[in-house]
Amino acid sequence: MNQAIADDVKPREIWAWAMYDFANSGYTTVVVTAVFSAYFVAVVAGNAPWATFAWTAELAAASAMVILTAPFVGAYADARAAKKNLLLLTTVGCVLCTAGLAFAGPGGLVIATIFIILSSYFYGSGENLIAAFLPELASSQQLGKVSGWGWSLGYLGGLTVLALCLAYITVAQGRGESAAQFVPVTMLITAGMFALASVPTFLLLRERAQPQPIAAGSLWSLAFARVRHTLRHSRDYVDMRRLMICIVFYQAGISAVISLAAIYAQQAMQFTAQDTIILIFAVNITAAIGAFAFGYLQDRLGHVKTIAITLIGWLIMIGLAFVAKGPALFWVAANLAGICLGSSQSAGRALVGILSPIARRAEFYGLWGLAVKLSSILGPMTYGLVTWLTDGNHRLAMLVTGVYFLIGLAILAGIDVERGRRAALAHDAQEQDSRLPNRARAPFPL
Repeated sequence: MNQAIADDVKPREIWAWAMYDFANSGYTTVVVTAVFSAYFVAVVAGNAPWATFAWTAELAAASAMVILTAPFVGAYADARAAKKNLLLLTTVGCVLCTAGLAFAGPGGLVIATIFIILSSYFYGSGENLIAAFLPELASSQQLGKVSGWGWSLGYLGGLTVLALCLAYITVAQGRGESAAQFVPVTMLITAGMFALASVPTFLLLRERAQPQPIAAGSLWSLAFARVRHTLRHSRDYVDMRRLMICIVFYQAGISAVISLAAIYAQQAMQFTAQDTIILIFAVNITAAIGAFAFGYLQDRLGHVKTIAITLIGWLIMIGLAFVAKGPALFWVAANLAGICLGSSQSAGRALVGILSPIARRAEFYGLWGLAVKLSSILGPMTYGLVTWLTDGNHRLAMLVTGVYFLIGLAILAGIDVERGRRAALAHDAQEQDSRLPNRARAPFPL
């Protein structure tokens, strides 16, 4: 482990960082995927014809908010060395808003809408901030391994919270309680576990960044100026730019599978609700294994090759799901998706760290978050549009989703990691030179 972490980092700090993935994964597993989504459609919205659209629109609105603010939050965090403080703010926000969902009963559309948008926004913003710590904690040659540790622990966290919620649901149903009675309690369980499991992160994780010199003007003005500079000079980061575009496409496919796997299982494969819950457990386990195993593999093979392998795996999974007529082959496809799920996302996060200048890590991870959130709108909407135009043909919609993985694979082929790393190092050298006294600066640009 010592070879994987940076020189001034202790193993317990790596564990504390990874525990945040454990902490926040319960939100996506319980609220977005397994429990509250169905509750919203059936109970809060009363199975209205527009209920599913309303649910996806709320998630899309939260993603749009993250897209608009993530680069600027990242630039602000870099300028003020405020990643940890902002992470605490987003964590408290997500915990409180998740708990607020407990008040969304039958007909409580307004309160449910407010709290799902806010909780999802705080979750997405925090996800970007915790990712920005990765290059500070891991050695540059072992970013993939450390990223994989966090991602695999995250899936275990999601499983843990889901198990607690389902245990409570089983007991509550045994007492004859309805969903309107037991689902609000699961929101409190999810919020409480998020708060509890994130405590090690805030106790042990250090903020190593230093505040940067600030010229005249407000911090937010500086943040906007930094982002404009990054976008204007994106030609200097051609490989980072290509990676961001690649992530938009392949994550669009992943987002569609994550958001609609349960619907596909029930509509195309006629799975029961219990079958679907068991499937979610199994996929989370294989995802944890995939993230952990590929974390070691990508540092040996290289990040681009590892992502390419996972995208090929996604294409095979799409083909298996499309031709599956019975549960056996679909189970194979679902578990292959789990293996590819953790590894492809972990590898992408690590590669962003490789290609990021030190002084702009939070900013570039903000752009990474922008790409991921854009994909979370693009992929599910494409799937939904295909099912709408084809009168509910979920198999065709799943097949169309595979196009995003093909496009991602094609874009990935043009990424040169060494060239991108040289560009990042050149920026760091220029940044360091610009902070030296005039008499000590190099006579020529570095």
